[in-house]
Amino acid sequence: MPGLTLPPTVLSILERRGKGSGTVAASPSSSSHFAPGTTAVEANENGATLLDDELKLPKMASLVIIILSNVLLQLTFFIIVSSSNEYAQYLGGTSTFSGLVIGIPTVFSGLALLPLMRLDQGGYKRPLHFACGSACLGNILYGLAYRANWLYLILIGRIVTGFAFTFWMYCKRYCSDPRIVGVRRRTTLAGWLVLGQGIGFSLGPFVGGVLYKVGFNNSVFNGFTSPAWIMAVIWAIFWAVAAIFYEDVPKAPAPPREVPLQPISPPRRTSSADGDEDKADDEEPTRVTTAEVAPARPSEEPSDRYRMDGGKWGVAATMCWFAMTCFFILGAWEANIPVFTSSALATNPFHFTPFAAGNLIALGGACTIPFLLLNLHFARRVQDRHTLAMGSAIGLAGLLIALAILGEEKVNYGSLFICWFLVALGFNIASTVTLSLLSKQLPGEWNGRISLAIQYSNYSGRVTGAVWGGAGVKIGMLSYVGMQVAYVGIGGILFMTLWKQLKAKTG
Repeated sequence: MPGLTLPPTVLSILERRGKGSGTVAASPSSSSHFAPGTTAVEANENGATLLDDELKLPKMASLVIIILSNVLLQLTFFIIVSSSNEYAQYLGGTSTFSGLVIGIPTVFSGLALLPLMRLDQGGYKRPLHFACGSACLGNILYGLAYRANWLYLILIGRIVTGFAFTFWMYCKRYCSDPRIVGVRRRTTLAGWLVLGQGIGFSLGPFVGGVLYKVGFNNSVFNGFTSPAWIMAVIWAIFWAVAAIFYEDVPKAPAPPREVPLQPISPPRRTSSADGDEDKADDEEPTRVTTAEVAPARPSEEPSDRYRMDGGKWGVAATMCWFAMTCFFILGAWEANIPVFTSSALATNPFHFTPFAAGNLIALGGACTIPFLLLNLHFARRVQDRHTLAMGSAIGLAGLLIALAILGEEKVNYGSLFICWFLVALGFNIASTVTLSLLSKQLPGEWNGRISLAIQYSNYSGRVTGAVWGGAGVKIGMLSYVGMQVAYVGIGGILFMTLWKQLKAKTG
């Protein structure tokens, strides 16, 4: 006689959350205990086990290393922003070349991604080591350009550093990997990545500006080269720590095949000698169960059978557009602020040094961090499409204020800071949901290609934005900001058209 199975209760849920162990144990109340990072197993009223993996998280040490690697990549990208214009001009370059130096790493990062994905074996350890080695070597080359007095060595150094930026895609993929991250944790982890992005573009230019101001009167370690040397040392230390503590994700197991058992009737006997036994069998018929090999169900291989409809293609295009737009605008402002504030334009009352420009960038970025932390709290409760709408609206407000003060030639420190703060806050928040929303609507087996599409969109925005920002003074500041407003406008049309299709689970 089968045992009585009680349905799960609130007490069972609280007990599962409060305790943890490595195995699932049966108890009279059907409560199960499991460690953080493992999958919760519940018993339903019929005694069948259901996999509740929407809230699962990876191991803490590995997750911390991934998030820290994202912070270091952001620092590496932005620490040279405040002094790259002066460095390029010292070696014989222009402001446009400076913008190219800032943006070129992402071009070569994009070129290296596809070959690297063929070698990563579905994991993250190999790309992590590749990123650490490339970051160390690239920063060393960037620092040696001053001693060699060769302009293109800073470009070569940034290209080599760009190979390290391939790990941005792996950070995104890790935080939406269905093997280790539940669907209701993806926006939260994406928020942590964006918080690291905020730390990078605020702390990076500030540290770079301070190092430029200190100067270090040395042909090897000076105001231009010290950011690169310091980052090379930090990456070497981080590489050693990651090699010791990082544990790669498990290989995906083959999906189990369910084998249904079907009752069959026994064959009728024809022998007359067993007549008495036949009568007994007729009175109590025997039921024999046989195992039947079940064919693969469509749900087991969604990647082969799943077909995107027009709505899904529209959602994918919208997310890629916003992924590109956010980084285009952020990259443009980060590259343009040092150039604009040191220019001879009539609208520029500042004539900043790289140190002062770096402080402005850092101050705006630092002021966004409390709001990005608040965004982490609300990510579990607010739909991704609402977050995207709010972030885009805040960023657009900053752009419109910038157009107004530039058109009226009433630029001052306070007004420029407000514009930069709103732009940085809005488009950082909007960039939180581009991958997480898309990963919630498409099969988990598509996570690699989804991450790749979003990362290439980010790359295209970073490259074109950095070049656009460096050339902003030459093309005219009104045209420079107007182009960004147009990008947001196109995204808004896509957004409003596909509002219903953008709905996804929270968290």
